[in-house]
Amino acid sequence: MNRKHFKFLTTTVCMLCVGMAQAQTVVNATGGSASGPNGSASYSIGQVVYTTNASGSGSVAQGVQHAYEIFPVANSNVYNLTANVYPNPTADMLVLQLGNYTQGSYSYVLHDSQGKLVLSGSIQSQQTLIDTKLLPTAAYFLSIIDNKKEKIETFKIIKNQ
Repeated sequence: MNRKHFKFLTTTVCMLCVGMAQAQTVVNATGGSASGPNGSASYSIGQVVYTTNASGSGSVAQGVQHAYEIFPVANSNVYNLTANVYPNPTADMLVLQLGNYTQGSYSYVLHDSQGKLVLSGSIQSQQTLIDTKLLPTAAYFLSIIDNKKEKIETFKIIKNQ
């Protein structure tokens, strides 16, 4: 095979490979983002087709946007303590932010979906970092606890890769 034929064959194979590559594309009618004092959201309008493929080990949903709702599971307003947990879902580090924090003895516990204790620690300041890097991908429950071992607030946390 001479050089000219080799170059033609290589170019043809590359073009065929590029032509067979596919990507998810959607043409939306409109979209944008909105933000306020309590957070932000982005949206898209006009997606015609939506497909979900599921198996025993998980699911994949075709789409432009997938929303996560972050909300406390339980709340007791006796303490006048505001709490926020972010980012959720998380991969490496979780931030527990207490709004009306006053020096006291608070702690946190992290349980898996079966109720098994996974992590625990004390809260010493308005912002506490919780390392989730070594946790497996799953849903967890993060609870803030007072010195009497009563739950003040509980959040559902999603751990991803």
